[in-house]
Amino acid sequence: MKLTAFATSLALAGLSHTVTAATAVDQHTYANLNDVISTHLLLDLDVDFADKQLEGFVEHTLKWQNANARTLVLDTRDLEIDKVMYQGKNGQWHKASFTLAKRDDVKGAKLTIKFKEQAKKARIYYNSLPQASGLQWLTPAQTASKTHPFMYSQSQAIHARSWIPVQDTPAMRVTYSARIQTPTDVRAVMSADNSGALIKDGDYWFDMPQAIPPYLIAIGAGNLEYKEMSHQTAIFAEPQILDASVAEFNDTQTMINKTNAMYGEYAWGRYDLLMLPPSFPFGGMENPRLSFITPTVVAGDKSLVNLIAHELAHSWSGNLVTNATWEDLWLNEGFTSYVENRIMEEVFGRERAVMEQALDAAGLKELLKTIDEPDTRLNLKLNGRDPDDAFSSVPYTKGQLFLMYLEEKFGREKFDEFVKGYFKTYSFKSLTTAEFVEYLNTNLLQKHPGIVSLDKAKEWIFQPGLPSDAPNPTSDAFEKVDALTQAWLKGEKTLAELPTTRWSVHEWLHFINNLPRDLDTTRMTELDSAFNLTNSTNAERAFAWYMLAVGNGYEAIYPALEKHLTTIGRRKLIVRLYKALVENDKRDWAYDVYQKARPGYHSLAQGSIDAVFEK
Repeated sequence: MKLTAFATSLALAGLSHTVTAATAVDQHTYANLNDVISTHLLLDLDVDFADKQLEGFVEHTLKWQNANARTLVLDTRDLEIDKVMYQGKNGQWHKASFTLAKRDDVKGAKLTIKFKEQAKKARIYYNSLPQASGLQWLTPAQTASKTHPFMYSQSQAIHARSWIPVQDTPAMRVTYSARIQTPTDVRAVMSADNSGALIKDGDYWFDMPQAIPPYLIAIGAGNLEYKEMSHQTAIFAEPQILDASVAEFNDTQTMINKTNAMYGEYAWGRYDLLMLPPSFPFGGMENPRLSFITPTVVAGDKSLVNLIAHELAHSWSGNLVTNATWEDLWLNEGFTSYVENRIMEEVFGRERAVMEQALDAAGLKELLKTIDEPDTRLNLKLNGRDPDDAFSSVPYTKGQLFLMYLEEKFGREKFDEFVKGYFKTYSFKSLTTAEFVEYLNTNLLQKHPGIVSLDKAKEWIFQPGLPSDAPNPTSDAFEKVDALTQAWLKGEKTLAELPTTRWSVHEWLHFINNLPRDLDTTRMTELDSAFNLTNSTNAERAFAWYMLAVGNGYEAIYPALEKHLTTIGRRKLIVRLYKALVENDKRDWAYDVYQKARPGYHSLAQGSIDAVFEK
């Protein structure tokens, strides 16, 4: 890793606080990392459900890079700053002057703190506001238990600044500790050692000894119970979903063991899961030691547990080795999607892994037809846009296909050696795409010459679309489904003759997604009567069916669709439905449903769907 003159690193493995040259090009932070970096955060916060705010202070331990600097610049968004204190060289605390700049719509407000000397520590007293983009506050009625409020954070990409004044860039890493106070019947948890949260008393202490980028600092608080799955894994969840979650995800320890064998020992101690309310806008969030998970993947048959494999894979790609800027997101998500699929192959077999590859590749090809060509590159150019705009399936699936391409060309043994070495070399560091290309060229392309050229690798990374020789994963199981579909459409087989009782969810999704988009009502009714698709309890299958039904004008879905849209906040399962409804002359109906559902959605989902109705 190439470091600039101001880069610093602590000697202890896993406790390094490194800053890369990438900070000079991270367009989404105000932080003056050339002058000073935070090496440790101490949070002391009260969770105020009545006013929907966190209130208290954050204390930064500072390491100065510039001998002449006396200023600390932090990122904030929608925070009220009360005062700033600093500890000087003599150990005494003094008041510091500060200015909070005008709010930028993307980056928030720059907080500039001036000291009379180079401070050892700076303590900012503040509170978040109810509209904090990185926090969601739920009333008891919006939770599974209906008895307690719930609050959780979503700090990726640049939302940590909405609840902590912080150097909010993935180019730096920081350890943290925290004291969190809640009502006595509410349990708090964090992306840290949660042993202090096992006794529910309203006063919780946390410690995160490994240095992480700020977007991985996370908090949740609600009516949470705890149940172990193995010596290394457990579930935190509302009581109503706890046992079902444990049953669904009890292969997690096996996933850890398999990944250890492939890519090196898990570096984070425990790996627990926090089950969030259905309003969570993502499938999961890879917060270290405690992945945040949507309840929409608790299907009762382990059909959607690839999500757990994905969040676990981030423990190596993303959390351990991190993209230095959000334009390099594919380094997190492409590697993670590849590792996820390798985990699924190890635990559930090659056939299932290939089916998941094929579904994802098909989805990517459809997406590539609809988005702007520059956004189909792996190394994105955001040009000042919100980094949330980078979160499409391009960095995930195109990145995965690139790594699959390299695996196919070099062979699994050589490629595994490369990936394992990559994780070891950049462990607890951040890197840019340019640094990755250099590492790839030196440690794979040149090490095994004549197989893949540097120009070919750059085509994958820097050019739009998919190369003509990209992997095209296909599944024999899907080919059989296609043949049966055609037989039904031609009247050669009845639906009762299709072997659907043996189909996996992947075969079901392939079946539904590849049905004609112009089926008449008779055909749609026949499908629904045979398989009760409108009332499917599998959220992914229900979504696929609703998309087909909206496009085909099948009116029988609408009561169930309204329930789906008003009880689930996962963007993957709702945003495209709203778009389809608007495109198919159901704008008024969709808008009425959205007005009911919107208060329960996360702000990220609200932003995506607001844009649908603004067009």
